[in-house]
This record gives sequence, C-alpha cells and structure tokens, in this order.
Amino acid sequence: MDALSSRLPAGFWSVPYAGDRFPGAKAVAERPGLAAGANCQLFAYAVLEHFGLAPAPLRSSDLWDDTRTTVRVSGPEPLDLVLFNASDRAYGAHVGVWAGDDAVLHLCAEVGRPAVWSLTDFAARARYGVMLGAKRVTRRATAST
Repeated sequence: MDALSSRLPAGFWSVPYAGDRFPGAKAVAERPGLAAGANCQLFAYAVLEHFGLAPAPLRSSDLWDDTRTTVRVSGPEPLDLVLFNASDRAYGAHVGVWAGDDAVLHLCAEVGRPAVWSLTDFAARARYGVMLGAKRVTRRATAST
C-alpha cells in the first residue's frame, strides 16, 4: 500500500459506491459525509479534505475547466486529482486521487469500495482508457471552511 493510502482512517476503506451521491446532490445535502456512500468525486474530495485541502464541490467537466481553486499539472504528485474517461472529454470523467508511485486511490461502481489502481489498470478498461490529466487543488482548508 502506498504511503498516502496508509494514512487514511479505516472508515475511508468501507465507503460504498453510490452514484447518486455526488457534489451538490440532494442526497448529500440531506445526509452529509461518506457513511451513506459516495461517487468518485465526492470520495476524492473527502480524501483531500482529510489532508487539509479544500476542493470546490465541482463535477468533472467543471473541475477540468476550473482555474479558481485548481491548476492543471503536467505530472501528478500525491494528492493531485486525476481524471479518466473513455474519450478526451471531461464531461462524465472519473476522478481519483494520485497516491504516488503509479497509484490512484478511487471509488468506482466496478469495485464498489475504494481501491488503488495503477495507470495500467485504468488503461485496461475502455471507460477509463484515456487519462485526461491531473489537477492540483490550490486552496487549503481553514477553520471557516
């Protein structure tokens, strides 16, 4: 297990995949947190928040276009968001967290629970065959966040 993943509390590893629990969803507003499940974005953002970052609650295409709270980076570093899709379009892209050493921590319907995959694992699946790139969250959490 990579160093980033090993520093997550045990509760992160039991989060169930729930496609209707995404940033901005009514289901999340009514029951915040991860106990009721999450989609890939909600899970990735919770991981970053655990490590002191404050990602904006953006869906994948808005995240990819965002320049206010994130920047695109040419090579991912631990805690960068990485986006995958079947094409080079950001709409509907899958979001994970770069954990280092060719490891991406993510939550997907296929596994149903958080997993760590290599870039080869993503490339082997048509729905994740294109790595769009990486985004670095530039906003740190504060006491008021």
